[in-house]
Amino acid sequence: MINHLIHVYKKGTIPFQSLSALSDADATKIMQNLYIEGAIFWERFENPAQYLKTRRQIEFRLREEFIAKGGKPREFYPIYMIYGRSKWLIEAPDAKTLSTTTEIQVPLSLFQKQDLSFTYPDSMVSFLLLNQKESPYYLSDFHGKVFILDEIQDLVQSNGLPGEKWGTNLPKYFANYIEVQVWNQEPLLEYCNQLV
Repeated sequence: MINHLIHVYKKGTIPFQSLSALSDADATKIMQNLYIEGAIFWERFENPAQYLKTRRQIEFRLREEFIAKGGKPREFYPIYMIYGRSKWLIEAPDAKTLSTTTEIQVPLSLFQKQDLSFTYPDSMVSFLLLNQKESPYYLSDFHGKVFILDEIQDLVQSNGLPGEKWGTNLPKYFANYIEVQVWNQEPLLEYCNQLV
């Protein structure tokens, strides 16, 4: 049973932040600082304008589909976390990523079910693959779909984490983990205050 969520962020920055909630100018400045060529976690910020546009479009869809499944988002934009330590999360990070990245583990019990949605894999990859159904990597049962906690727990209970019995054929540059979208920041803020 997975009891913690993992939040990965760049060393020296503040955790649990949303780029989408910022102005375009502020978000672009942050992404320029986050970008590191050759770092699997940070290369995605190479084109800040395109990244932000795509991210906001996907977040709108995530929120709408989550609400349709009974979710009760308190925020317009989620905070991203990871459900379980998948094989990819252990094996994929390169030296540049490892030297610039840190993480916080947050108890799953802090949240109500209606606070969390899930995608497989990372939501940007999931919706990208939905638009590339001819791709050998596309999985119709997963890509472009939003899951709730019970569904993800059932999936992991029966199949394990991605890279174990399933989800084994994605290329390394696709973030092959179960992403969590946290739609209520209050428990995160309270948790951070306890750490100080």
